[in-house]
Amino acid sequence: MSTSLKSWGLGVLGLLGLFGLWWLLLTLFSSGEGLVALFTPQATLASLVELLQRPELFEHVLVSLKRIVIGLGLALLVGVPLGLLVGSWRNLEWATTPAFQFLRMISPLSWMPIAVMVMGVGDQPIYFLLAFAAVWPILLNTAAGVKALDTCWLQLARSLSATRWETLRRVIVPGVLGHVLTGVRLAIGILWIVLVPCEMLGVSAGLGYYILDTRDRLAYSELMAMVLLIGVLGFCLDAAARALYARWSHGASR
Repeated sequence: MSTSLKSWGLGVLGLLGLFGLWWLLLTLFSSGEGLVALFTPQATLASLVELLQRPELFEHVLVSLKRIVIGLGLALLVGVPLGLLVGSWRNLEWATTPAFQFLRMISPLSWMPIAVMVMGVGDQPIYFLLAFAAVWPILLNTAAGVKALDTCWLQLARSLSATRWETLRRVIVPGVLGHVLTGVRLAIGILWIVLVPCEMLGVSAGLGYYILDTRDRLAYSELMAMVLLIGVLGFCLDAAARALYARWSHGASR
């Protein structure tokens, strides 16, 4: 049996074990009736099948994915250039590291009331919060990639009289791309966690909004189905990020 097939099979067993644990805990700590029965795997999967037949669900998913893309794009626009600068200049790194570490340790969700007061209700505060959450892994990984560059390549570029732009485009950026992709994967995980509470800021679309809607309608099996769907979508996003990194690693090693 190949390693990839074995790892895939063990992964499936792990997921089945997780579902089994879910069913076992509800069986042990409930009578199988009343409110708790709405959170069982059977009720959740039945509601999920029903939800997948509703066109409005896919509209909410697309809205959330659009917010993820925009938030990640803003984080890349800020994090990659800053990471290149911080990784290249030691004095700038010393000057900015305390401030960056201080800001990084503030939960993005703690900015929610301020973002709403300053930017109003809508997509703008969500984009800000998502970008704030995602910028740190991208910035720090980019800076680490610059510091990890082989100095021989930089010396070779200087010996060939390469300009700063040529050195950046042909040596530094390709050399740090793997670190940037690692930062992107970490950022996607953070974004997906922050997205749902951000979408409870008074917007009228998105997965977080839909969860509040199911709660208000007392549709608890649908609520649990939405939680399951969010987990599946997040898993798929992480798998796509891992596949992109693996493809880059394979191409870089050739």
